[in-house]
Amino acid sequence: MSKIPRIRIPPEVRQYVFQRDKLQCQSCGKTGLETDLTIDHIIPLARGGQNDMSNLHTLCFECNRRKTDQLDARFRRHFGI
Repeated sequence: MSKIPRIRIPPEVRQYVFQRDKLQCQSCGKTGLETDLTIDHIIPLARGGQNDMSNLHTLCFECNRRKTDQLDARFRRHFGI
């Protein structure tokens, strides 16, 4: 499995993902009013994930840092991994 190169996520894609996820961390549920939110790859690029909107979700800074390059077990069933 080769790593997909990281690309900068365009502002309009970031805005779309934030709106789709209702400005809420998809791991702990905190909102943008409670914490800083980031965009994260569900399947990390280091594990063969794509730079695709369907592979992006909103996480708070703390959850993103804790996740590192691991797969979130809650998403495994959705992606068959």
